[in-house]
Amino acid sequence: MIEVTIAVNGIEQRHQVEDRTLLVEFLRDQCGLTGTNIGCDTTQCGCCTVHVDGRAIKSCTLFAAQVDGAEVVTIEGLGQPENLHPMQAAFRRHHALQCGYCTSGMIMQGVDIVRRGRAVDEATIRHELEGNFCRCTGYQGIVEAIAEVARTAPESCKASGDAA
Repeated sequence: MIEVTIAVNGIEQRHQVEDRTLLVEFLRDQCGLTGTNIGCDTTQCGCCTVHVDGRAIKSCTLFAAQVDGAEVVTIEGLGQPENLHPMQAAFRRHHALQCGYCTSGMIMQGVDIVRRGRAVDEATIRHELEGNFCRCTGYQGIVEAIAEVARTAPESCKASGDAA
C-alpha cells in the first residue's frame, strides 16, 4: 500500500491505495465520486474523462500514484445542480444525452475542447471527440452544446492555470 494525496475538486484527498489502483477507482472508491464512470477499462470510450492539472485525461489510463500531488476535477467539481457549469447547461438545452452513461466524460472533454480553442466548427468538434463514445445520441446535440459554449461562454472553460 502507498499513500497518495490528490486535490480533487479543490479538496485534499489522502488515502492508502494499492500501487495498481487506477485513478478512476480512486475517485469512485476512495473519494466516493461516482459521476466518473467506468466504461471499457481499455481507454476506448472516454466515460472516465476527468481533468488532471487542467487537461482532459481518461482516468482509466493512470494509476492514482501517477497523479500524486496533482489537481483533479471531476464532473462533481464542474458545477452544482443549482448552479450548472455552462457546458452542463448547454448539454441540457441541446438534449445532448439519453442514457447518460457517457455524459460526464463528454462534458469534461467538451470543456477541454473549448479551453484549447478547438471548437472552431462542427467537423473539428467531432474530430476532437474521437475516443469519447456515445451509443445513444448520434452526437449532434453534443456537438451543438460544445459549439454553443465556445460561442457564448469560452471563459468558463479556462483551467485555473490558464492565462486570462
